[in-house]
Amino acid sequence: MTAATHSTLFPQVPDSADAVLEGLDPEQREVATALRGPVCVLAGAGTGKTRAITHRIAYGVRAGILQPSSVLAVTFTNRAAGEMRGRLRQLGAVGVQARTFHSAALRQLQYFWPKAIGGSLPRLVDRKIQLVADAAAACRIRLDRGELRDATAEIEWSKVTQTVPADYALAAAKAGREAPRDPAEIAQLYSAYEDLKRGRGVIDFEDVLLLTVAVLQDRHDVAEQVRAQYQHFVVDEYQDVSPLQQRLLELWLGDRDDLCVVGDASQTIYSFTGATPDHLLDFRERHPGATVVKLVRDYRSTPQVVHLANGLLAQARGRAADHRLELVSQRPAGPEPVYTEYTDEPAEAEGAARRIRELIDSGVPAAEIAVLFRTNSQSETYEQALADAGAPYQLRGAERFFDRPEVRKAGSSLRAAARFGGNDSLLDDAVDLPSQVRAVLSGEGWTPQPPAGSGAVRERWESLAALVNLAQDFAAARAGATLSDLVTELDERAGAQHAPTVQGVTLASLHSAKGLEWDVVFLVGVAEGMMPITYAKTDEQIEEERRLLYVGVTRARERLHLSWALARSPGGRPSRRPSRFLNGLRPGSGTAGGRTAAGGPGGVERGSGRGGAAPAVPRRTQRTPARCRVCGRTLTDAGEMKLMRCEGCPSDMDEGVYERLREWRAIQAGRSGQPAFCVFTDKTLMAIAESVPEDERELARIPGVGARKLNRYGADVLAICAGQDGVGFDEDG
Repeated sequence: MTAATHSTLFPQVPDSADAVLEGLDPEQREVATALRGPVCVLAGAGTGKTRAITHRIAYGVRAGILQPSSVLAVTFTNRAAGEMRGRLRQLGAVGVQARTFHSAALRQLQYFWPKAIGGSLPRLVDRKIQLVADAAAACRIRLDRGELRDATAEIEWSKVTQTVPADYALAAAKAGREAPRDPAEIAQLYSAYEDLKRGRGVIDFEDVLLLTVAVLQDRHDVAEQVRAQYQHFVVDEYQDVSPLQQRLLELWLGDRDDLCVVGDASQTIYSFTGATPDHLLDFRERHPGATVVKLVRDYRSTPQVVHLANGLLAQARGRAADHRLELVSQRPAGPEPVYTEYTDEPAEAEGAARRIRELIDSGVPAAEIAVLFRTNSQSETYEQALADAGAPYQLRGAERFFDRPEVRKAGSSLRAAARFGGNDSLLDDAVDLPSQVRAVLSGEGWTPQPPAGSGAVRERWESLAALVNLAQDFAAARAGATLSDLVTELDERAGAQHAPTVQGVTLASLHSAKGLEWDVVFLVGVAEGMMPITYAKTDEQIEEERRLLYVGVTRARERLHLSWALARSPGGRPSRRPSRFLNGLRPGSGTAGGRTAAGGPGGVERGSGRGGAAPAVPRRTQRTPARCRVCGRTLTDAGEMKLMRCEGCPSDMDEGVYERLREWRAIQAGRSGQPAFCVFTDKTLMAIAESVPEDERELARIPGVGARKLNRYGADVLAICAGQDGVGFDEDG
């Protein structure tokens, strides 16, 4: 848990507007207090962006500057909107609308349709794939299941980019899209789909936005009524805005500029749906007087994880890469990322499951572990491996927690017990709230010990166990809380979609993991053909795959495992190789060229017009693989690379020099108030004592001795190696 991205489960509502600002770092506070005019927040992964914008809204409301009903906060998923509503409720900002673009548009469309169009709003279809299939049949176009899914995606992309059927072929070619069939056929299918929809009197998900835009454009009285209601807008994940959503936002705003947008171009991973970071990157051009705040203090991940994340983006190219943010970890040091190569995919899944079982046995909660993969088809192998290892798991992307049948039924039972519990013998021996909940839910299938194996029975138990754990936390936070109080809390959480934690290892695709975080993350299948995916051909597509891996890396708080398999199945030809994105980052893979981040460290820029071009940065040179200086074997372990020899090869270390270096290091660490390994690690000291360098050039060749440490400690280290007395041991240093 980190101060910037987590709060306690049931925090006390701040007692004043100023109290809302407590605990924010300087940049987050700038966001929270910049309540007027256009504001652009460039927020790196793990920098507490949701914390910053919810505290911004809450501070404005609590200070009387913003009316709750006049604020509309929009984001992209129901989960994110629910989390935002939950946080605002905890901060005392009740009455603020936090919705997805589609939810906000649908609400307005339902309200204004009778007035603007007449009659009732057409029925909204949840899934359009059957309609697309019917349209294909009408056109005599035969599509297999994969082509049907891809054709549906093309129609969705066309609508969010405001492309009509007649313009599809040209627009798709310009965007570099690979249509599943001849573009003329897709255009014909798209046109037939729209005709079929009109004939059946239904609308789809994208129509909600299109129709809202049309009503607001054509009916100025409706537009003015909406603008009178909402005067202050906050848009989260602004890098994911499509042209259609941007147009809707502009119509909501009118000629005003009370807008705060939050995003990170390096986390743009949905371009296939029409999302583009251009609106974020062009914000200063559209609003020259905007306040720009950069959040780069990473409260989520250890320095080791952040170093890998920064390294991934240092190799990136393109416009988003030119505006990348260099994260700075605020957490203590942790373990280095682990890289593992397996013979085949089943071995990779078994290896991950074995390590996960060991972590759970050592005390790591299963809910704090995730396995992330590129495609959903990879899930089944890991489900089986985890089940075989006896590790509980949950699939990300399944139905929402409060919509699960067992949760709804449990809620009804708890509500009945709260109302009539005095007459229920089941509660006679229940002395407190947690025991009451356990007693009620035991009738629904909860048991003190989980059922063996996996599947539906285990998933139902996990849901009920989450409610039991929530009751325990609620009772600990609210002394004297009753069953009725808990039921009220559950109702509020259901309305906000603020689900409790389910105890199970999360299995999720990289796309669905966006916005989430875990203590331990296993990134699996990090091989060419999967990362980047085979069908990523253009430079833009390759860069989006890199950003997708970056999102995966930045989900990890403490431990990160990356793995790949040389073959798909046992006995297969070992023709695969690790992802090119890991070149220069994983041990033994050489050094990849990179660039420093544009824009420098976090901070605030107040409207001063357009900025100049970023300065050119020289490329780094490639290094040859590290080899053992004793036996010549290629080295991949970070510790062995520092020693420049295998761990088992004989050492010619000067023991006297090594001990004097350790004594000197202890004194330096004490003076600076940091751990000894931050001066030099044991392996680096061993490498120095083995080579006993005579000058700065020789010392600089030793892995672990960078330019900064060479400047700071080089003279002392060389003096110790030369046998000089009293070096670095005097009081003034």
